[in-house]
Amino acid sequence: MAETNTSTEATEFDPVDADPGTVYLVGSGPGDPELLTVKAHRLLESADVVLHDKLPGPKIIEMLPEDRREDVGKRAGGERTPQSEINERLVELAREGKSVVRLKGGDSFVFGRGGEEAEYLAAHDVPFEVVPGVTSAIAAPAVAGVPVTHRDHASSVSFVTGHEDPTKEESAVDWGALAATGGTIVVLMGVGRLPDYTKALLESGMAPETPVALVERGTWPGQQVATGTLETIVDARDEADISPPAVTVIGDVAASRESVVDFLQNDYGDASEDD
Repeated sequence: MAETNTSTEATEFDPVDADPGTVYLVGSGPGDPELLTVKAHRLLESADVVLHDKLPGPKIIEMLPEDRREDVGKRAGGERTPQSEINERLVELAREGKSVVRLKGGDSFVFGRGGEEAEYLAAHDVPFEVVPGVTSAIAAPAVAGVPVTHRDHASSVSFVTGHEDPTKEESAVDWGALAATGGTIVVLMGVGRLPDYTKALLESGMAPETPVALVERGTWPGQQVATGTLETIVDARDEADISPPAVTVIGDVAASRESVVDFLQNDYGDASEDD
């Protein structure tokens, strides 16, 4: 009987060529270029133009040739490029026959407006592809030693934006309901409004000693971590000079950092301020 060859050989990934006239909604992950997906990296190499803001992080942006990238983030004077202009630019470039990558930090569909852009492209008959990324909502806490779930501490997690649409008449976030869940609360883009939602959680009955961690620029050069409690985290934020972008983790899991941080090998220039 002939022997069957069961050995496997490592093979190269097939190249990912960006198709002309197609928009790719790409999540770049939390910022470390090595956390880009293989597909995202190859699309960045082959696309005609990449529209990005600052959230992918400096190392990833520096990988992109200047003549093939457009910054659609903040403008001079602190103004931001309106989402309507970004949508229109994606359609314009695709109709010119260009392959376009819309590069967002983390995952485009986690508070990244990927859903809005997908709807706009579909409404204008522009083909698009979604390339998921590693969301910073999970990755940034993880590399700082904070799991968002833990069998001993939290079996559920809620992801919340700390920067809602300012045109809304009232918040869509029910902080009282979140306080009652007993799980982890992860807030993205919530550095500036930290006093507001920590107060709301306290007023809703969450214990003042509930652990909280802030992770600034997770996996970027100069990552910082500040820890405290629901009652002390605002002072800890100010003492550590935490600034956006940062992820806030509220719940018992935030305290687990203390037991692992001395052995954690994820080194991103972490300067921690533990209260």
